[in-house]
Amino acid sequence: MKIRELAQQWEETAKGRLTKTEYAIHLDVEAAARLAAIREMYPKRSTEELLGELIGAALEELEASFPYIQGRNVVATDEEGDPLYEDVGPTPRFLSLSRRYLHDMSAMPDDQKH
Repeated sequence: MKIRELAQQWEETAKGRLTKTEYAIHLDVEAAARLAAIREMYPKRSTEELLGELIGAALEELEASFPYIQGRNVVATDEEGDPLYEDVGPTPRFLSLSRRYLHDMSAMPDDQKH
């Protein structure tokens, strides 16, 4: 989800699956003021929900911004028969690590997800 789509989601008050892990962060004054403004604009959302959704959207955009770096191995061909090369940039590693952590967090008993 792109950050620009969050306001629409907030209007619809959709909810996602949450972990029990908590994160404490300090914001600079400008970011805190912006967060307070968003909180007032969307009172159906808690500050924690807004932060979680903003971070989720930012991580998706970060993933999309990783550069494609062409490797040597052909992994497929396109519809015209041209070779498609593996991506040896940061995206495959990020996705692999993300899947590993998602698996680990999903397999963990609820009382250990802190």
